[in-house]
Amino acid sequence: MYNGKTFLALIPARGGSKGILRKNIVTINNKPLIHYTINEAKGSKYLDKIIVSTEDMEIAQVAKSCGAEVPFLRPMELAGDEAKTIDTIIHVINELSLRGSQYDYLVLLQPTQPLRKSWHIDEAIERIVEEAEESLISVTKVTEHPILIRTIDEKGKVKNLLNLNSTIRRQDYPDYYKVNGAIYINKLNENFSKNTSLNDNKLAYIMDREFDLDIDDAADLEIFKKKISEHSGDEKDDF
Repeated sequence: MYNGKTFLALIPARGGSKGILRKNIVTINNKPLIHYTINEAKGSKYLDKIIVSTEDMEIAQVAKSCGAEVPFLRPMELAGDEAKTIDTIIHVINELSLRGSQYDYLVLLQPTQPLRKSWHIDEAIERIVEEAEESLISVTKVTEHPILIRTIDEKGKVKNLLNLNSTIRRQDYPDYYKVNGAIYINKLNENFSKNTSLNDNKLAYIMDREFDLDIDDAADLEIFKKKISEHSGDEKDDF
């Protein structure tokens, strides 16, 4: 709870994955991937409940052993490749409501972003409440600036992505940010529905690039392992 507002943390973790088999519970440094997100959620000062949504019994057991709650399983129709995260969220909110539990805000934490820390979560919560906004999204400054990115039309002609003069000095480039997928916060009111687009949340929470890693393939896992090795023994950023 923060300033009288309650916060539900939801960690979506379906069993199917294409790039890495059983990705959410693949072992890294003797711990399942989902552990790293659950552990940081547990370290938050403000999260009132931490729930993992999954259709998979093994993932459910692993999540519980890591300290999260799995009060019900996700329906199989919400666990396929075409399933939308927002539908999973609505399912969780409705199921909790039937059990008499309601919250002011939802905090979505994807387990494939394992570098996000508990203090990131708390700073984001403080920001959305203090700014009195309905939605927040974590972002990271891009490394490859879109002023130099091009599309190519059907005739093979190069087209600028941005309507900006790309001959300006690099130090004069305007800042651009990407959605990094680490933290989404939404106020649970009448405006929140299955039509809500989480990636279009309005308030920005800026994260440093060193905490931005989306686990999608084996190469990403190797990067994560290296990060763990680099930060071992560092109390603040101990993975």
